[in-house]
Amino acid sequence: MAKKSMIARNVKRQKMVDRFAAKRAALMTAFESAADPMERLDIHRQIQGLPRNSAPTRLRNRCWATGKPRGVYRDFGLCRNQFRERAHKGELPGVVKSSW
Repeated sequence: MAKKSMIARNVKRQKMVDRFAAKRAALMTAFESAADPMERLDIHRQIQGLPRNSAPTRLRNRCWATGKPRGVYRDFGLCRNQFRERAHKGELPGVVKSSW
């Protein structure tokens, strides 16, 4: 189990990303379409003025069952250990053990 403070920090970052997503996207499209270098510089400063935790790259994929940050399968949101346990129990529909 991951530290609760790390899980809470990631949840806080997710809320911040959701709150500023539209504004960040609008600024990025304006930045890409701007031709004047001074205008681009001004838009870049506005992007830099947004909160650091509002950038989606600051998020970390975590297992929803244990909170572990590594070995997480995106399709299931589970770490490899939990995925294995739940697949053996039959809790993941459509997942079967491979044999050839």
